[in-house]
Amino acid sequence: MIQINSLKRFLIVAGFLICLSQAPSVRGAANTLDIYFIDTEGGAATLIVTPQGESLLVDSGNPGERDASRIARVARDVARLQQIDHYITTHWHSDHFGGIASLAALIPVKSYYDHGFLDPLPSDVDPTLMEAYRRVSQGKSVTLVPGAELKFARGKAAAPLSLRVLAAAGAVLGRPAAASAQIEPCGKDFAPKPEDTSDNARSIVFVLTYGEFKFFDAGDLTWNVENKLACPRNLPGAVDVYQVTHHGLDSSNNPALVGALRPRVAITNNGPRKGGAAATHATLRRHVAAADIYQLHRNVTTTEQENAPAANIANEAENCQGEYIKLSVDDKGRTYTVTVPSKKTTRTYKTR
Repeated sequence: MIQINSLKRFLIVAGFLICLSQAPSVRGAANTLDIYFIDTEGGAATLIVTPQGESLLVDSGNPGERDASRIARVARDVARLQQIDHYITTHWHSDHFGGIASLAALIPVKSYYDHGFLDPLPSDVDPTLMEAYRRVSQGKSVTLVPGAELKFARGKAAAPLSLRVLAAAGAVLGRPAAASAQIEPCGKDFAPKPEDTSDNARSIVFVLTYGEFKFFDAGDLTWNVENKLACPRNLPGAVDVYQVTHHGLDSSNNPALVGALRPRVAITNNGPRKGGAAATHATLRRHVAAADIYQLHRNVTTTEQENAPAANIANEAENCQGEYIKLSVDDKGRTYTVTVPSKKTTRTYKTR
């Protein structure tokens, strides 16, 4: 079961408080929170499975059969799910929600969440894909706003598990509407970039907390809005694992935010020629040890020193089989293990 609790603002926007109750996907006995970073070759698809077998997919990769098939394979064959219980689209770009119609034909997807529909539709959003999303979600998707909180079913011995939205549709939690402009001088090292008018800047941003473990995902959020998450108040706080924003592109990954997160582990969902930028890798290296940086792909356009260690890269060749990375958190939320199955790499960490 997921229950969505929120701040007063959410109640005003949505008009009501939503509680959902449904049977989660069935899988074998497990006592870990599992997160799968599925290769969509420069898109995004992150599958979260709770110890009770409840599943949440964040983004669905590119249009077509390739990414949908990879997601379905991991969901059914690796995570042993019979359905996707909950699905979040972080924003309306084809590499993040283009695969949902094909995926829903391969495995049932029950509940849909997003940052809201755009009217008129901007030029960077594909109307055909939007129509496909409306069709598979049957027009019943839930709009998430800053402050919305998703709480998952909890076993008797398991740590509490919740997801809190920090930003969505360009709005940042706790920031007044009058200060909604992207570019706001803040911090001694403030270095803005031109305003981003694409839907990247409207990405849903959340922190997933399981006991003492914290995981941060910001979709493709870009530089100026990232700064608002870190300054004047560090909204996410320090986290254990950082899904590197925007595939590791350097139009995102503002050092102000990465420094505020102080991640122990960084995992980049890049492609061989998309993301994993040298400048972003340099930012990560200032805050994360080299051995604790992971990538879905080797960036074939940069040097070996500008990539994660080979043992931490799931896919070396540009023509690949779509290998994934898995993260598992123990039932108390005190330790977590990152595994790169294709490299037989396994490393265990303590939470902060």
